[in-house]
Amino acid sequence: MNKLAIISLNRIEIRDSFWDRYIGLVREIIIPYQWDILNDKLEDVETSHCIQNFKIAAKREDGEFYGAVFQDSDLAKWIEAVAFSLAASPDPELENRVDEVIDLIADAQDKDGYLNTYYTIKEPGKRFQNLMEGHELYCAGHFMEAAVAYYRATGKDKLVHIMKNFADLICEEFGVDKNSRGYPGHQEVEIGLYKLFEVTGEVRYLEQAKMFLDRRGDRPNYFLEERERPDFKQIFDEFKNYDIAYSQSHLPVREQKTAEGHAVRAGYMYCAMADIAAAYDDMELLEACEKLWDNMVYKRMYITGSVGSSGILERFTTDYDLPNNSNYSETCASIALALFGRRMAQITRDAKFYDIVEKALYNTVLAGIAMDGRSFFYVNPLEVWPENCIPRTSKEHVKPVRQSWYGVACCPPNIARTLASLGEYIYLADQDAIWVNLFISSSVRTVFKGKEVELEMSTRFPYDGQVTVSVNSQTAVRGTIYIRIPEYVKEYTVHMNGVAMEAKAGEDGYLALETELKSTIITLFFGLKPRIVRANPLVKEDVGKVAVMKGPLVYCMEEVDNEPNLPAYFLDPGAGLSEYYEESLLGGTSVIRCCGKKIKSDGWDKEALYTEMKPEFEDKELTLIPYPYWGNRKTGEMLVWIKELF
Repeated sequence: MNKLAIISLNRIEIRDSFWDRYIGLVREIIIPYQWDILNDKLEDVETSHCIQNFKIAAKREDGEFYGAVFQDSDLAKWIEAVAFSLAASPDPELENRVDEVIDLIADAQDKDGYLNTYYTIKEPGKRFQNLMEGHELYCAGHFMEAAVAYYRATGKDKLVHIMKNFADLICEEFGVDKNSRGYPGHQEVEIGLYKLFEVTGEVRYLEQAKMFLDRRGDRPNYFLEERERPDFKQIFDEFKNYDIAYSQSHLPVREQKTAEGHAVRAGYMYCAMADIAAAYDDMELLEACEKLWDNMVYKRMYITGSVGSSGILERFTTDYDLPNNSNYSETCASIALALFGRRMAQITRDAKFYDIVEKALYNTVLAGIAMDGRSFFYVNPLEVWPENCIPRTSKEHVKPVRQSWYGVACCPPNIARTLASLGEYIYLADQDAIWVNLFISSSVRTVFKGKEVELEMSTRFPYDGQVTVSVNSQTAVRGTIYIRIPEYVKEYTVHMNGVAMEAKAGEDGYLALETELKSTIITLFFGLKPRIVRANPLVKEDVGKVAVMKGPLVYCMEEVDNEPNLPAYFLDPGAGLSEYYEESLLGGTSVIRCCGKKIKSDGWDKEALYTEMKPEFEDKELTLIPYPYWGNRKTGEMLVWIKELF
């Protein structure tokens, strides 16, 4: 399959009024803040001990392992975030810091290539004996991704060689001659092996990634057999009654049709399936990807682009089960969804995948980080009442305020690497064409038929629907620009060099403009207005309710802008939606106001919990802000789905 190419970050520059506040945070705040946490330099922040674990494994210091079995992965994702940042904007001091960390990693690696501080320090005789829970292969995958990103950013290959040594060991340990049935409990190494194959050309890494996928779902189940061994040591109590669907090992991957189990594991596996389908021209595997995508997006995804509705085991449940105030919706799961969607768009060239990628990035991923870059959401609910987020209840996982760090800290560094790599999501390219997928003010240099072409995009999206794309080349070269027309855009106009065009998007959702790429200006005007959205009636939680969106942005009510008891509000859809841009609010944002009513609490007998009294309503104006910005002011209630006034 001819996959569209991701354009290198060193050829893309982002200058965008909406995204700059977050991208600037990566270098200025997030990377140094997370570095201090990994080194246990901050007070009142949950201890990481991540760097210390590597120092102990490297025999530079004495001590005991501290943290979760997957603690190493926090460092891997931090390195990957730094690599993406360096690719966009070199920083010798930061690069030197990573080089020193890579030296530490090299010292912590065993002579045979094995790399994992938990097992090196704490369980040296238990390597690869608990694939169900051990996360050795998961951590390996993240370090492989980091190694490739750092090599592409700097040209330095020491970490690549470190991970090649580990990959060689993995291929030996899990080859057909030794352990021909094992595969990871938490998928990720498949992605890492594929990326390592891309930069090294070592086909055995690609083959091992495929073998891991092909083994999954075999009978008898590997994990159930593994835990019956006399020397098996349980790590997590919640896995005592292990459900094989949790790790997507209930069926062979080509037979899976519904999104099941742990949402992050599933998302990473789907990414690997797409990679392998493209590499082997495997149409059966690609068809499985499409079925899983459709089930996840059309029956098991929130309006914010989040997935994984159950707070127990962070998992998918069943079709249309989408509770708002107890959902999990892990930030990492939306990142995995975006990565999967981008891969599917690369393969199929269908814009429908980017409709979801955009939704996840603009809503759940951004909601996962505070606007100061120093606190994070792991869980992303659509309704919050702070007083009932009580420990040891069904809502103990829901936090009404972002946390400075987590003992299980996979989301904060994952957000960092996603924001740092944002440029990779905007454009895709072929030898004589470029695809514009996200509307983010930026410039990109690419090659059309051997000739350098520069494209510049200017917009105030998502607050404004005008998008201008300027194309320049030193010499005339004919090529095609594909511009995604989002599914929520019902009306639009196109002008080329000031002249109106009749061009319309094809069934793939892209507007194809073939032209001489020398000095061309394309201007699109999207009809981008606030709109009311309703859920499928089978989503029982949202029957009789509406949500408000503009472009990809979901809007929400916050108590600070309204009054307490947000569920007592009713929105009147017939009254229309008014939009205002408030420069001084949340760094500048669009606010939506609408008319409705609220049930009065006055007059109710405070001693009576239930009564036959009819409710009385009072007129109210509802104020809504973008969902990703909630929780950045006062702590209070938040609500996405609002009762509809009929």
